[in-house]
Amino acid sequence: MMALRNTADAIVIGGGIHGCSAALHLVLRKLSVIVLEKDYVGCHASGVNAGGVRRLGRDFTELPLAQAAWEMWQDMPALVDDDCGYRQSRYLKVARNDVQLEAARARVAELNRRGFTHEEVIDRHILRRLLPACGSHCLGALHVEGDGAALPFRTTQAFKRRAEVLGAYFSEQTPVNRVTRRKSLWHVTTPCGNFEAPVLINAAGAWGGNFAKKVGDDIPLEAHAPMLVSTQSLPAFAEPIVGALGAALSFKQFPNGTVLIGGGVCGEAFPSENRTRLDIAGLERVLNTARDIFPIISKAQVNRAWAGIEGYTPDQLPVIGRGGAPGILHAFGFSAHGFQLAPAVGGVVAALVMDETPNLSLHSFSPDRFSSSK
Repeated sequence: MMALRNTADAIVIGGGIHGCSAALHLVLRKLSVIVLEKDYVGCHASGVNAGGVRRLGRDFTELPLAQAAWEMWQDMPALVDDDCGYRQSRYLKVARNDVQLEAARARVAELNRRGFTHEEVIDRHILRRLLPACGSHCLGALHVEGDGAALPFRTTQAFKRRAEVLGAYFSEQTPVNRVTRRKSLWHVTTPCGNFEAPVLINAAGAWGGNFAKKVGDDIPLEAHAPMLVSTQSLPAFAEPIVGALGAALSFKQFPNGTVLIGGGVCGEAFPSENRTRLDIAGLERVLNTARDIFPIISKAQVNRAWAGIEGYTPDQLPVIGRGGAPGILHAFGFSAHGFQLAPAVGGVVAALVMDETPNLSLHSFSPDRFSSSK
C-alpha cells in the first residue's frame, strides 16, 4: 500500500474510467497525480456498463473524438499493458421497417457529406449473412465494420494499475467534503486527510454536477440508472454487437454463450445513497425488442439484472473543458456512451492541463454551453 500523499501537480476527483484515463495520461507527461474516489475504482457506471467500443450512431460532433479513441483501442496493451478483453467485430443497428431504413440512408448521406465513411446501410440479404438468427421481418441495418466491445471493470482497473505503476496515487473510500482555493492552490478536505494541487479535474461521473458547484460552476446534470440483463448460456448465434433503429437496444453474446442486453433504458438512481431501483417494465420493453430481432431468445432465462449510476446532460453530450475558476477542468456527463471515448478523453484532459490546444475540437462539449448568457 502506498504511503499517503497530500500534494501533486493535479488532483482527479473520481475513479471511473475517465478519471483513471486522465491520471494515466498525466503521469505519462511526467506530472504527479492524486486520484480521490469516494467508493472504489470502477464502482459505478464505468465498471457495470455494456462495454461497447463503437462509432456507430454517435452524434456528429462526437465522432472525431470517437474515431481517435477507436484508433487507441486497436492497441490497448501499448497504453495500459492489458487487452481489456477487447474484441473487435462489427456493430449493426437493425431496421425493422421502411421508415427506419430510410432514416439510416439519410444518416449515412449526411455522414458522407461531413467526410465520415465508416457507416453504411446494408440490405436484408447482407444482414442475413452477417446475422443469420435475426427475424425474417428485419429489412437491413446500419453497419460499421471494426466496432466491438471490451470488459468495462477490467478496463477501468487496467487504467488504474498502469497509472499507479507510473506513479499516480489513488485514495479510495475518500469522499470530498470541502474545496477551497488559497493563493494558487486548490485545497481538498476529505475524511482521509487534506490534499492540495494547482489543478483539479472533475471526473466525478453522476456526481460531477455537485462537484462543479463546489468550485463555482453550475452545470446541469441528472443521475439515471442504465439497466442491463444477462441470460443463460445459449448456442452461439450472434457474433456482431447488435442494436436497433427506432428502439433502445444493446445486445451481445459472449464466448460462453450468455447474452448481455441493455441499451439505455433506465431505472431510478439515488446517487446520495449509492443505490438504484430497477424498472421492470422498462427491462421488459428492451427484452421484447431483443426477442423481436432474435426469436431464438424468446424463451431464454434471464439470470440477473442490474444498473449503474450515470450522469446525463440535457443534450446528452459530455462536458469536457475548463471551468470558470483557474485550474478547474471538467470531464463528466457522458450520458451512458462514454466508455469507448475514455482513452482519447484522458489525452485531451492532459493537453488542457499542460495549457496546450487539443488536436480535437471541444466546442460542443464546453462546460459553459448551458449558461443563460450563451
